[in-house]
Amino acid sequence: MKRVFLKYFNLLLDKILYRSFVLIEGDSLPKQMPLRTIVVAAEDDEFWCVGLKCPCGCGYTIELPVIKEAKPRWDIKFDSQNKISLHPSVFLKKGCKSHFWIKNGKVIWCE
Repeated sequence: MKRVFLKYFNLLLDKILYRSFVLIEGDSLPKQMPLRTIVVAAEDDEFWCVGLKCPCGCGYTIELPVIKEAKPRWDIKFDSQNKISLHPSVFLKKGCKSHFWIKNGKVIWCE
């Protein structure tokens, strides 16, 4: 029951609040990922990866490579207000099978 409540609470928050982001030094994500925060790992002025907890509330940590040599990889952009966007969409093929975009700091769910 608690897990179902948290899932729908997260979905509601995603409609009204932006996801914050934090920039960390290094080429890997921290072991303990913060909730509702997008973590960007960078080393020597180069972005390596982006990480976040799955927005559905399942608890899975998503790690997306953004370094040019990686395949697949995601493109990362920041707007003038430091809100983050990722391209292409994020689609988990296993587990919860969440499919969503991160645009201007918001989670946009695919239907």
